[in-house]
Amino acid sequence: MTDTLPRQAGPAAETTATSPVPPGTARVDLGDIPVVHTRHWFRWSIGAVVLFVVAQFVWSVFTNENYEWDVFAHYFFAEPVLIGVGYTLSLTAISAVFGFTLGTVLALGRLSKSALLRGASWSYIWFFRSVPLVVQIIVWYNLGYLYPTLGLGTPFTTDFWIVEFPTVNLISAFAAAILGLGLHQAAYSAEIIRGGLLSVDQGQQEAAAALGIPARKRLFRIILPQAMRSIVPNATNEVIGLVKGASVVFVIAIPEVFYAVQVIYNRNSRVIPLLLVAVVWYTLITTILSIAQYYIERHYARGSVRVLPPTPLQTFRHWVAAQWARLGDADTGPPPLVGVDAPLHTRTPFGASSNDAKHSEGAGS
Repeated sequence: MTDTLPRQAGPAAETTATSPVPPGTARVDLGDIPVVHTRHWFRWSIGAVVLFVVAQFVWSVFTNENYEWDVFAHYFFAEPVLIGVGYTLSLTAISAVFGFTLGTVLALGRLSKSALLRGASWSYIWFFRSVPLVVQIIVWYNLGYLYPTLGLGTPFTTDFWIVEFPTVNLISAFAAAILGLGLHQAAYSAEIIRGGLLSVDQGQQEAAAALGIPARKRLFRIILPQAMRSIVPNATNEVIGLVKGASVVFVIAIPEVFYAVQVIYNRNSRVIPLLLVAVVWYTLITTILSIAQYYIERHYARGSVRVLPPTPLQTFRHWVAAQWARLGDADTGPPPLVGVDAPLHTRTPFGASSNDAKHSEGAGS
């Protein structure tokens, strides 16, 4: 390493070398300065404590006999539990589709220019966010006490001369659960969708309107795809909450996962291993939904980034290829990681720089 000050030549240089240098003006060779790395003692201490706590917990999980892992394994794929998983997935899927469809309508109502539609949408959201979910489900299940029969007929009367149904037969326990979960979810979904629509620049809609694009196409082809980047994370949180919220339907005796394990441990008193069965099933469902959220977000990020970031699988495959290339004698390294390095068609000799590859391409042309 050399200094950046100009050197004098000839006798003047010798005079300067022999003359005393005033304090504070001596040249310093930066290569002689030792590099002292910052030691993050606080970070290391916290990390050590966290690692110790995690290791202690994992050790207790495998050594504590009270977990009764044999009982857990016996009931994990038991028929009542699998039926409960099916009910949980069905309730979640149907309620999510119903809730987000109605929530989209409510969100558009709140953004409407009609004061009546805005007021009706706001009143719906206010009411269903105010009443607890378990209360809504019980009310729908016992709706027959308020309205013994439902049907079509003369308005403002109970003369259902067109069609008439007993309410108890029309609204079963499963239907009451769907109504409670779906209507409750619609109130929260409406605000999520409305927030996503408001996040899109108003100029997008104005430009589309100036081009003569119909309102429906403006919404579904221009505004909504851009709003999905803001909607998807919050919507996935709501769906995951709906998976766990479906456990509330045990109050009307629907045999979902939590109800199924409750029935079993009330008979054999194996509370902890049966609760672990429910915990693991909920964790698996949530993990699948989280993975789906990642790829959906990645899909809708195409309008905001030039190159999509690599997926975890692509990153892992690139790392394996890099390690394999280091072990071998190949002249070329692994293909560049898409979204981080150069495009896939560019192959750089292993150990060479990207500038060498550019020069070699230029020479070949």
